[in-house]
Amino acid sequence: MVALLVAATCTLLHPYSVPAGEIQGRIVLAGDVPPAKKIPITIDQYVCGTEQIASDLIVSSAREIRNVVVWLETPPAGAPSPPSPPAAAMDQKECVFVPRIVIVPTGGTVDFLNSDRLLHNLHSVSKDNASFNRTQPKGRTIAITFAKPEFVRVDCDLHSWMRGWVVVAPHPFYALTDGQGRFKLDNVPPGPHVVRTWHERLGETSQKVTVTDTATPLTIELRAR
Repeated sequence: MVALLVAATCTLLHPYSVPAGEIQGRIVLAGDVPPAKKIPITIDQYVCGTEQIASDLIVSSAREIRNVVVWLETPPAGAPSPPSPPAAAMDQKECVFVPRIVIVPTGGTVDFLNSDRLLHNLHSVSKDNASFNRTQPKGRTIAITFAKPEFVRVDCDLHSWMRGWVVVAPHPFYALTDGQGRFKLDNVPPGPHVVRTWHERLGETSQKVTVTDTATPLTIELRAR
């Protein structure tokens, strides 16, 4: 599954032969919306510009939150492993990781790209996966395989504001919210489940939900810290 589609609202899911419904969710911000942080740029302005808006919290006019990772705490019994998807992709454009977050299965690969006409650097912050620190000129693809479930931060040491995340999922029931804060988890058996969320700035939450054999709506509120 191509990572650029993951960023729009995606699940790494696989149907199986039991009665199943789906969770149709939306994540919104409770309380005041923090003012957008502006980052002054002092190097490589011919590509990066002179200022950027921090993208660690993106909220729509309707208070919907983008880039929230959502998953089932426990995968349903009997759910098979999905087929191996093609490598995901994370590019660097105008000194920003695009998309900011990709979801890959355990053992999956991310192709890191560099579309900018300058040198970047990929530096991971991880505990369970092997770390990497690689320089990357324009046009070079660096493929990294992630062996263990983890939320892996990726920075560029040459441009300190640049940050991306690779979410290495241990099962297929993961999703990422789109620009309207929406997500969908397909092929979820009816019954009680625990839905967990993670956002790089808003932290983690968990919520119980009872899934029916059709579409189960779910709205989750997160609060800025």
